[in-house]
Amino acid sequence: MTLSEAEKTQLIEAARSMVEKAYAPYSGFRVGAALMTIQGNIFTGCNVENSSYGITLCAERAAIAMAVATEGGENLQIRALAVVNEADSFCSPCGACRQAIFEFGSDALILFQGVQGWQEKLAKELLPEGFSLNCSQDKKSN
Repeated sequence: MTLSEAEKTQLIEAARSMVEKAYAPYSGFRVGAALMTIQGNIFTGCNVENSSYGITLCAERAAIAMAVATEGGENLQIRALAVVNEADSFCSPCGACRQAIFEFGSDALILFQGVQGWQEKLAKELLPEGFSLNCSQDKKSN
């Protein structure tokens, strides 16, 4: 999956705009995410922490939830997703987010700060052989 430089910039800036809205009183680690559907629609999300850490919502899954609520889960196909944090430091999607992204686009391009700067990886590269109840992941491939 390829994106133009303008599309990459648009996604990263949309993700950055969400960082200030994050609710992270426990970790102080504020994260924003933005996803682009194959139709070109952009949805954003931020992390929402909870004192019961297990129910904390990551920015990537918040953006996915907004997209599902708007477009419907059966229609959602992620083309690309960007994730950033307040410090512009290492911030790859966690395992749960990788699985959630994979569900809606195994070929989605993921933009994130890696250990050595900006990285671009397909969801299926970040989560090889991701779990699916559908024997053929082709349905959600872009």
